[in-house]
Amino acid sequence: MSPNGSDRSPRRPTRRKLLQALTAGLVLATATGCTWEDFPRLGMPTPTSEGAERILSLWQGSWAAALAIGALVWGLILWSAFFHRRSRTKVEVPPQTRYNMPIEALYTVVPLIIVSVFFYFTARDESELMKLEAKPDVTVNVVGFQWSWCFNYVENVDGSSGDAKTAKELDAIPDRYKEAFPANAGGVNDCGVPSTRNPQTNNPGPTLWLPEGKRVRFVLTSRDVIHSFWVVPFMMKQDVIPGHTNAFEVTPNREGTFLGKCAELCGVDHARMLFNVKVVSPERYEAHLKELAEKGQTGYVPAGIAQTSHEKNRETNKL
Repeated sequence: MSPNGSDRSPRRPTRRKLLQALTAGLVLATATGCTWEDFPRLGMPTPTSEGAERILSLWQGSWAAALAIGALVWGLILWSAFFHRRSRTKVEVPPQTRYNMPIEALYTVVPLIIVSVFFYFTARDESELMKLEAKPDVTVNVVGFQWSWCFNYVENVDGSSGDAKTAKELDAIPDRYKEAFPANAGGVNDCGVPSTRNPQTNNPGPTLWLPEGKRVRFVLTSRDVIHSFWVVPFMMKQDVIPGHTNAFEVTPNREGTFLGKCAELCGVDHARMLFNVKVVSPERYEAHLKELAEKGQTGYVPAGIAQTSHEKNRETNKL
């Protein structure tokens, strides 16, 4: 019986609240839209490029390390709270440990080791992901502008004459990237507006076509403000900066139509800067370029703002 004469134990409300909290947590964990097949990706989309597999592996490894460290820390906290509680030891103030050099060295060295391991794997994978080949199979100049995208396909296409290396529309692109352009590439282009939609999926935005199994270089330029080019299932994105050209390469390994978006807050209609990526066979890709040429979409649209002085100084750094 409790001191106030009631038979109710004071611990029962606490236990009841704990049970309710655990039940709510279980419901939140199981009532999501994810299936068991999605769980190993830990929130990431299904990878559709070779580089995405590497990024997914890094993501999974980071989660595994974080969970292991979290379990260890919480285990030590709970162990200390349970085994050294006052009601168990009957000691008002337990023995205090001060200036324990082994322990102080341990909690100084262990975090450094953890951070060093994370840094090593991140730097290793980043170096591989940002590597540019001397001659990619396909080059696409992605032009960001408020509020959509243009795609300059730097290719030799029947019905399109010119040379991407000397085209005035591509003056904003540094020479070190133009060295990889095909000779006498007249090219074709495709531009979108916020109201553009993919004819197959009806998803908003223009559609960028890419060949499966080919290494694609994206040369990113902007006409106005900073944007960010993000193909969601490629798990790769990079800033599109006016006066500064960025580039990265991917190899799509799965056919289909995927979503892309601007990942940088670029103004009032940022949310409308969407696009689609359609990965097809190399033969279908070449046929699409010919279709663009037949529609009169030959040559290139202006790539963007001219290089800044800082960017020009990088011209001596070869790929």
